[in-house]
Amino acid sequence: MPWLQIKVTTDPEQAERYEDMLLAAGCAVVTFQDGEDEPIFEPDLGTTPLWSQTVVTGLFAAEHDLTETLELLHQAQDLAFPNDSHKPVFKTEILEDKDWEREWMENYHPMQFGKRLWVCPSWREAPHPEAVNLMLDPGLAFGTGTHPTTALCLEWLDSQPLDDCLVIDYGCGSGILGIASLLLGARKVMAVDIDPQALLATRDNLLRNQLEDDRLNTYLPGEIPAIEADVLVANILAGPLVQLAPTLSSLVKPGGRLLLSGLLPPQAEEITLAYHGCFEMAPPVEHDGWIRLTGIRR
Repeated sequence: MPWLQIKVTTDPEQAERYEDMLLAAGCAVVTFQDGEDEPIFEPDLGTTPLWSQTVVTGLFAAEHDLTETLELLHQAQDLAFPNDSHKPVFKTEILEDKDWEREWMENYHPMQFGKRLWVCPSWREAPHPEAVNLMLDPGLAFGTGTHPTTALCLEWLDSQPLDDCLVIDYGCGSGILGIASLLLGARKVMAVDIDPQALLATRDNLLRNQLEDDRLNTYLPGEIPAIEADVLVANILAGPLVQLAPTLSSLVKPGGRLLLSGLLPPQAEEITLAYHGCFEMAPPVEHDGWIRLTGIRR
């Protein structure tokens, strides 16, 4: 069954008013999108900021009468903004009925990182069976290899000697970094995330790669034991990385390696300063507008 989509572009102060109008007109779901390529990378805790031009989209079942629905929306708009002579225009579109999950699956292809490592969707065959192949189904968790920060981390891991290392994957998401570490020679991984769904996805992907169950343990942040790892990777955001600097530093042994990502170039100095007391930090490496930072524990 096709769907009817109605969009309106407005400022953030009025976005929720238009959301209410669309819901009152009978739409199934409302979404907010950036109308001018103005990303919000790291909002303040407890806030949900919108963009200066926010596209508010309502999705309606196809049986809705388009003329009647638009008439209701225009009436609601006139009541809400009686003195506004430049009201935004409602735009309509018919959406083809698709299996969106299958559409995404068909467009997710194997990818190479560094010299040895490939990340392959679990529903496709590995293109190079002799390579180090990580079979992945991210489920509801972040981490497929398509984002530049994940790519930066995977390329660094591929370049490192990891044989017999204990690795901490802090903010594990789908488990992609921890499982890559195991496939590249690490002895054991401790995967940490605030989201229980991420821990489930990590465990599922471990078994999907036919790795021994006891080679990876999962933890919520408050549960991780006091250990010193050979390598710690954290692909999260700048704010948490600053706040967690004492905790993460304490989890790396002297001479151990640190990898931080999920960062923008202007954040490099702040993060470097947060870890400089415990680590000899290397210059940032940039890819597609994102950076990674690495260091050696003093």
